[in-house]
Amino acid sequence: METDYLKRCFGNCLAQALAEVAKVRPSDPIEYLAHWLHQYGKITKAQELGRQEKIQLKEEYDNSLKETQMTEMLKQEEYQIQQEHEKCHQPLVSAAISTKETIFMQENTKSLENEAWKQECLPGTASKIPEMPQQIPSSDSPGQTDGSVKTPPEINY
Repeated sequence: METDYLKRCFGNCLAQALAEVAKVRPSDPIEYLAHWLHQYGKITKAQELGRQEKIQLKEEYDNSLKETQMTEMLKQEEYQIQQEHEKCHQPLVSAAISTKETIFMQENTKSLENEAWKQECLPGTASKIPEMPQQIPSSDSPGQTDGSVKTPPEINY
């Protein structure tokens, strides 16, 4: 039972330390052995910390690499979605604009038609429709026009 404990705790370390004591043959072998074991413990701890740091750095690097790849995939996906969105909505936008223009023109025309109808109902105003182009007869020759036309005000969309 004690041998298992010594093998587990000291294992190869004690065998190396005794071999070193036998090789060097110091004047105080116990002090030399104690110092050697103490230094061996420091070195072993430093090596273990270095190994753990390497493992941790590798894990961080792998995580960073995965994150970078995921970011790239998301950027590509976002770009593709944006392209598809532009393709799908381009005809709809132009159709919506033309529909809005048509509705606006229809509303404008209805209001003009209503005004014209009201003017026709009044006595002596049947020949004039407000805001509509009218030909003005020329004073040079009766029955002929000089081509001057009254135009409605411009409508900006």
